[in-house]
Formats: sequence, structure tokens, C-alpha cells
Amino acid sequence: MKTWTTALLGGAVMVALAAPAGAQEIRQDVKELRQDRREIRNDRRDIREDRKELKDAVKSGDKDEIKDARKDLRADRKDLRADRRDRRQDRRELKRDIKDHKQAQ
Repeated sequence: MKTWTTALLGGAVMVALAAPAGAQEIRQDVKELRQDRREIRNDRRDIREDRKELKDAVKSGDKDEIKDARKDLRADRKDLRADRRDRRQDRRELKRDIKDHKQAQ
């Protein structure tokens, strides 16, 4: 009887310890998603600014300035793609953690 009670209490303690950890993972994933959204917003702003710079460079006719503006625009588009990829991954992790948390309860 004593081992049965010990095992039951040990199982309850493990479930209790696992639940806060799952909740912590979910909070961390939500925090990462918020950060990814901020980064995407900043990248979009950078792309708008780079387009304006490219437009001004084309008007001025300076080939080096046009080349630099295109290079900056390409780099910012690459950053935007990477941030979107990170956001997709963080969404997947959040969904997986929520699913694991529900199953653990």
C-alpha cells in the first residue's frame, strides 16, 4: 500500500512540475512571436526607405548611388524573408507546445 501511495504522489508531483514548464515554454514562444513581428515591421519600414532612396538615386543618375541603393534593398528583402521564416518556425513551436501542454493535463 505504501509503494502505491508513493507512486501516485510521485506521479502527481511530476504532472504538477511539468505543467508550469509547459506554460513557461508557451509564454516564451509568445514572446518570440512578438519580437518577430517587431522585426518584420522594422524590415518593411527599411524596405520603404530603401525604395525611396533608390528612386532618388535613379532621378540623380549616379550609377554608384543606384548600385548601393539596390544592394541595400536586396539586403533588407533578405532580412525580411529570414524574419518571416523565423516567425513561421516560432508559430509551429507555439502550436506544438500548446498541444503538448493540453495532452499533459
